[in-house]
Parts: sequence; C-alpha cells; structure tokens
Amino acid sequence: MTAQTQTDQRDQRDIVDELITDHREALQLLARIPVSVKPDEQRELADIAIAEVVRHSVAEETYVYPAMREYLPDGEDLVNHDIEEHDELEKIMKELEKTDASDPAFAGLVHKMSDALRHHAQDEEANQFPRLRERVSHEQLVELRRKVDQAKRRAPTRPHPDSPNSELFHKIVGPGVGLVDRARDKLTGRTTTTK
Repeated sequence: MTAQTQTDQRDQRDIVDELITDHREALQLLARIPVSVKPDEQRELADIAIAEVVRHSVAEETYVYPAMREYLPDGEDLVNHDIEEHDELEKIMKELEKTDASDPAFAGLVHKMSDALRHHAQDEEANQFPRLRERVSHEQLVELRRKVDQAKRRAPTRPHPDSPNSELFHKIVGPGVGLVDRARDKLTGRTTTTK
C-alpha cells in the first residue's frame, strides 16, 4: 500500500471511526496502568489517557453533539445523558490527576475511570453512532471528523470539571484553556501523547 493510498483512506474515515478509535486507545492505555510496576510509568500512562479523553470529550461536545441534536429525534436527551457522563469522567480524571501513583487510591481511580469510559463508549457505539450513520451522509461524517481532528489539536489536555461542557464555551474559551494547559504540560514535563 502506498503512502498516498493510506492518506486517501485516512481522509475518508468518518467521525464514528475516529471516536471508536479514541475509545479503544484510551481504554488500552488505562489497561496498561495496573500491569506496570513503575509508579512513574503509571503516572505517565494516566496523564496520557486523561489528556486523550479530555481532547476527545471537548471535540465531541463541540461538533458531534450539535449533529446529534440536529439529526437524531431524541438527540437532545442523548446529548444531555452524554454530558452527564462527561461530567462524571471529568471529576474522576481531576481526582486521578492529583493523586500520586504510589497512593493506594490511584489504582481505584484508574479502575473507576476505565469503568466510566467503557460504559460511555458502549452507549455511543451501540446506539448513537449507528444512528448517526443512518441519518447523516458519509461526506458530512467525514467533514465532522476533520473538524474534530482540528478541535483536538487546540483542546485542553487537563480536566476542568467546573467549566461548561458546551459547544460555545469550547469554541470561544477552549483554545485559550488548551494553550494554558499545553504550556503547563511543557513546564512540568507532563506527557500528554503517545506520538
């Protein structure tokens, strides 16, 4: 397969493909934490997982949830439910972020985050994503993926549970919060990506 063919295939991936991949990667990172016996490695894996889930959530709230509201008959109820789950995840991630990997509570928080993320992913993948694919054209779903990719690059990397989980907040304030988070990450040496 040529590099151009791979690029063309990547360009045709839709938002559902992207979000499912995000779910899998974050859950795989979380699954690696209990296997490691090195607190520094556990901390790094947790920080990467947190950053990935925060970026994913912000991008979903900015672009995917407005599409769900528009195209799914019960979209408003589904989005409200998902935002509640994001709120729960943010609180868990905030607690995990400030807990030292050598603290006995750390493992419990990793487990709690994994369970909450797995539940959220199953809801979306089994119910919401197939319905989006039924009602939204492939071209629109590909365009949503492109917007989500851009949003993730500007999104915060740390949980902010007291901030609104809304499209408007993420579009106006989110890039500034993301910039501050990335500066803090750089200053503290916090790893936020596997790439």
